[in-house]
Amino acid sequence: MMPLFDFPGGIHPPENKAQSSATPIRQAPLPPQLHVALRQSMGNAARPCVAIGDRVAKGQLIASADGRLSAAVHAPTSGVVSAIAPQPFAHPSGLPELAITLDSDGEERWIERQPLHDWQQRSGAKIRDFLAQMGIVGLGGAVFPSHLKLGLKLGVSPLETLVINGAECEPYISCDDRLMRERADAICDGIAVTRHALQARQVLIGIEDNKPQAIAAMQAAAAAHGFGVVAVPTKYPSGGAKQLIRILTGKAIPHGVRATEHGVQCFNVATVYAIGRAVLHGEPLISRIVTLTGAVEAAANVEALIGTPLDQLLALVRPHRDSHEVVMGGPLMGFTLPDLAAGLTKAGNCLLVKSPALFPPRPPAQACIRCGDCASACPVSLQPMDLFWFAKAKNFDKAQQWQLFDCIECGACSYVCPSQIPLVDYYRFAKSEIWAAERDKNAANLARQRHEFRQFRLQRDKAEKAQRLADKAAQAAARQAASHSAAANVAPASDPKQAAIAAAMARAAAQREAAPLPEQHSSGLNDAKQAAIAAAMARAAARKAAADEAKAASGQPPAPPPSSSGLDDAKQAAIAAAMARAAARKAAADQARANQQPDP
Repeated sequence: MMPLFDFPGGIHPPENKAQSSATPIRQAPLPPQLHVALRQSMGNAARPCVAIGDRVAKGQLIASADGRLSAAVHAPTSGVVSAIAPQPFAHPSGLPELAITLDSDGEERWIERQPLHDWQQRSGAKIRDFLAQMGIVGLGGAVFPSHLKLGLKLGVSPLETLVINGAECEPYISCDDRLMRERADAICDGIAVTRHALQARQVLIGIEDNKPQAIAAMQAAAAAHGFGVVAVPTKYPSGGAKQLIRILTGKAIPHGVRATEHGVQCFNVATVYAIGRAVLHGEPLISRIVTLTGAVEAAANVEALIGTPLDQLLALVRPHRDSHEVVMGGPLMGFTLPDLAAGLTKAGNCLLVKSPALFPPRPPAQACIRCGDCASACPVSLQPMDLFWFAKAKNFDKAQQWQLFDCIECGACSYVCPSQIPLVDYYRFAKSEIWAAERDKNAANLARQRHEFRQFRLQRDKAEKAQRLADKAAQAAARQAASHSAAANVAPASDPKQAAIAAAMARAAAQREAAPLPEQHSSGLNDAKQAAIAAAMARAAARKAAADEAKAASGQPPAPPPSSSGLDDAKQAAIAAAMARAAARKAAADQARANQQPDP
C-alpha cells in the first residue's frame, strides 16, 4: 500500500451527497432554445463564426477561440441561429455576456465526426491541437483550456506522475461520483489518451474514501491499463489540485509555479472523460453532468447540453416553494446566480437551491477576536486574519506581501470563523482591486506608449516635411541656374517653355524673310520689276540719243551729260539763285548785328 501524505489545515463539513448520488445520471430533455455563452473558459470570449439565420448541425463549430486561454464553442444540437446578442450569464458580477441563441429543430443531427483512431501514433502536439479544436476545458471548476495543460512540460520530460482528481470534496456535489460509478471505462480511455500525450510514467487516481462504489468501479476499469486507484482521507479541500498532489506524491507546489516543473500534472475525472469522447468518438465538449440538489423534491444528476437555461434544469427537480436563491457550485466555493435565465456553461457542475430551513441566514459579522481558528484551517498555511485587516484597510501592497494570491478561496477560514466574518469575500475584493489596478496600469502604460509614439511620429513627419521642402528648393534653384546658362543657347527640347519660345522666334524670322523690302533696296525687287525698270531706262536713253542727233543736224551743240545729282540747267539755276538770296540775307543780318554793338 502506497504511503499518503497530508496537507495543513482543512475542515470536515457535513457532506450532504447522498441526496443526489442515490440515483443514476439521467438525460435532460432537449430545450427548445439554448443560450450558448461565448465565454466558456478563463480567457477571452470566443469569436462567432456563424450568422443569424444560419442552420447548424450538432457538434459544428460556431465560435472560434480568441487567444491562448480562450476555448472554442460548438453547437450543442442542430437548429437555427436566431440571435447573437448579450444574454444573462452565470457569473457573480451579474453582467450579461455575448451569447449565440440556437433554436433547436429536435432532429439532433450530428456533423460528420472525425475521431483520432490512430491517437497512439500521434504526437502529444497533434493531440493538443485536436483538443483545442474540440473546445475541451477543465470541468473541475477552473475551466482552464486542457490542451495547454498537456503542453506544459517544463523541466521534466517525460512526466513522472499523472494525477487524476476524483476526490470531489465539496459538500452536496456528486456529479463526479456518479460519473465514476457509471462510466469508469470511458474515463480510463480518456486517461490513456492523456497519459500518452504527456508520456507520463505512472497514473494515480485519487478518490475520497467516502465514495466506495466509485473506488470499486474505477479499480475494476483501471486494472487493464495499469493505473493506480488510491482512496484518500475525506477532508475538505482535498479536491484542490495542489492538495491532492501533495497527498499522493508529497510534493508541495508553490504559488506561481507549474506542477509540471515538479514532474506532475493533475486532471479532473470529468475532464479526462471529455478528452476520451473527443479523441475516440470525435465529440466536442457540448454537454456535461450537473448535480441538481438542495431545497428540491428529487435531487439528481443530469447530463445537460451546454446553453440549457438554468431555470429549465431546476424545473426537473422541483425546487421547494420557500427556496429563495440558487448557488452555482457548492456551498463553500459557489456563488449566487443573479439570473436563472442564463444558459448552462462548461463550469456549471452543480446548482444548489437554498431555502431558509436548509441554509439559515448568516448571523451579522462581529469583530475579529484573533482566535487563530482561520489560520489553523487554512490549507495553504496563510494568516487569514492579517489578510482580512489588509484587505479591509485597502492596504493591497501589504496583502500581496502576505501571499494573498496563494489563497485558493476554499472558504475554510470563513466556515470556522466564530465572528461570522465573510473572510473570502474580503480576499476576493482585494484580488479584484489589485487586478483592476494592474489593468489600469497596463492601460496607462499603453496610453503613454501611444502618446510617445505620436510625438515621435509628429517629429518624424515634421523632419520629413522640412527635408522635402529643402529638396524642392534645391531642385528649383538648379532648374533656374540651368535656364540662365542656356539663355544664350537654344533652349533644350526637354523644357517645354524654352521649346515654345524658340519655335516662336523661328516663325518671326521666317515672316521677316518673307516680307517685301522697301523700294530703295533693289535686292528686294523681283525679276519682273527689274526688267520693267531696265526697259524704261533703255527707252529714255533712246529718246535722248534721238534728241541729240536732231540738235546736231540743226547745228546746235549737244546737251551736256547729266550731273551726278541728276538735275537739268533750269533747276541748277534756280538753286544757285536761292543760294545767292540766302547769302545776301545772312550778310544783311551780320551787318545789322555789327551796327548794334557799341564802340569800345
